[in-house]
Amino acid sequence: MPAKKHCILCGAGILTLVLMLAQTFLCAADGSAQLAWPVFRGNTEQTGVASVSLPDKLHLLWKYPTQDSIEGAPAIASGVVYVGSLDEHLYALDLVSGQEKWKYKAGPLKASPAVRAGRVYIGNADGVFHCIDAAKGEKCWNYETDGEITSGANFAGDLILFGSHDETLYCLTKDGKEKWKFKTQGPVYGSAAVAGGKTFVAGCDSKLHVLDVATGKEERSVDLGGQTGATGAVLGDHLYVGTMTNQFDAINWKQGQLAWTFQAEERPQPFYASAAVTDRLVLAGSRDRRLHALDRRTGKETWSFATEGKVDASPVVAGNRVFVPSLDGNLYILDLDSGKQVDKIALDGPILGSPAVAEGRLILGTTKGTVYCLGAKK
Repeated sequence: MPAKKHCILCGAGILTLVLMLAQTFLCAADGSAQLAWPVFRGNTEQTGVASVSLPDKLHLLWKYPTQDSIEGAPAIASGVVYVGSLDEHLYALDLVSGQEKWKYKAGPLKASPAVRAGRVYIGNADGVFHCIDAAKGEKCWNYETDGEITSGANFAGDLILFGSHDETLYCLTKDGKEKWKFKTQGPVYGSAAVAGGKTFVAGCDSKLHVLDVATGKEERSVDLGGQTGATGAVLGDHLYVGTMTNQFDAINWKQGQLAWTFQAEERPQPFYASAAVTDRLVLAGSRDRRLHALDRRTGKETWSFATEGKVDASPVVAGNRVFVPSLDGNLYILDLDSGKQVDKIALDGPILGSPAVAEGRLILGTTKGTVYCLGAKK
């Protein structure tokens, strides 16, 4: 090939690549680029923050009925929604249409599913942890614990991490073999966060444990002053988690000490929900029926918003808005900066399960067993 023609073709190839990258950037701007929400809070750090925004106005695109309560968050990967129900089934639903692709009998499910490398992972109330082929809905392997599993799985490379009510954090290989396990002094309700080569577990022993994720060896622990059923969110050197003793803590996990503690001035109540954490704010739902927006560096309350029910489901941030499910059966949409209500969407029952966000859509379930998909009007 002549050198001049070769250069022209190379230039065309570079232009095509630039256009593809530009298209990807534009997709990110309109909320369609985030193609997955693979774990409970969207990422391994468990921050509950989407990398893209959602449409200005959310409409019901489809809903799907299961036969019992949904208490976990959905997972989304490769255009498929995975959601567990207390009706003993894990469902795989098409993200666009809501049509069922398959369902897998896994026992009563309270935990959130997690997806990685073509497999779905979820534990049940009988203490059995399932690995399922994501395309076929068929069993790959099971692992049995001695307690109920409400913890969603998380990942560190090929390693799979989850907690159990048998007071243990488990680390398994991708073929279901035990890599290590760490014993706490109380049930582990929440999911483990993973960041910086560490994994973090907090539970009913009132401590935050910082472990080396490769070996399971504890590097330090921090007294939280109360039990926690929530998942800690990690951003930088700090982890953020609420307790059942009405306080919310920020912990410098590298130094092994509390950075700040927040407690509501009026009628403080436990924090069962996991927080969403941005560069500026920590957004914590409480049983006092409020969402508290706290300054991430100082713990001072920036604003709060009152719902009509307990906020046990974890909020999600997408763009400049925060999405707050409540046991009053409403999904509240608030301006992130001011806490002012932008919209409110009534669902068919109380909401215990947290939302998932991907491809410009928000998915969540209710205690009535209904899966909702909200997005831009068709």
